[in-house]
Amino acid sequence: MAEQNYQQKNIDMESAAELKRKKRMKLFAYAAAFVVFQTIVILVFSLTVMRIKNPKFRVRSITVEDIAYTSTPNSPSFNMKFNAEVAVKNTNFGHFKFDNTTISFDYSGVQVGEAFVAKGRAKARSTKKMNVTVDLNSNNILANSNLASDINSGFLTLTSHTKLSGKVHLMKLIKKKKSAQMNCTVTVNLASRAIQDIKCQ
Repeated sequence: MAEQNYQQKNIDMESAAELKRKKRMKLFAYAAAFVVFQTIVILVFSLTVMRIKNPKFRVRSITVEDIAYTSTPNSPSFNMKFNAEVAVKNTNFGHFKFDNTTISFDYSGVQVGEAFVAKGRAKARSTKKMNVTVDLNSNNILANSNLASDINSGFLTLTSHTKLSGKVHLMKLIKKKKSAQMNCTVTVNLASRAIQDIKCQ
């Protein structure tokens, strides 16, 4: 009888030890799963929220307010006035605070007009739209350029470019310098006195 009790006690002790071992294994498995989950959360957070990109700065649309031009071979010229809508697209999870800048409008590499953009802020994951006025003329273009032939073709190709500098503010803790480059090509239809096409890189 004593031997049976001893054997039963051993069995109970082994069962208790096995139960404790299984509990420890479960706790270890839960802890490991939690660590893996936290690692995934941190990784996703780092690759999305904490990944700060350069915003994009584009010309969205242009309305031709006024236009005048001559295509005489000796003295071709143009004068135009644009009302342009430009936009800062900020895909970051923090707002982008940018400084003043000036957009240059060029013809064949020669500046023919400029537009001032006041400092501002593009909210997180949003697009800030702004309207600017541009006066353009051909005063700085040399007489031996292709301006006369371009005017006679009915289309005038201009480029707009600038750099918009600022900082992305993330969670009021992180500030990182970023900039947006504008590089757009604008085709003016002289006959219809309107913009034919706008392409931005």
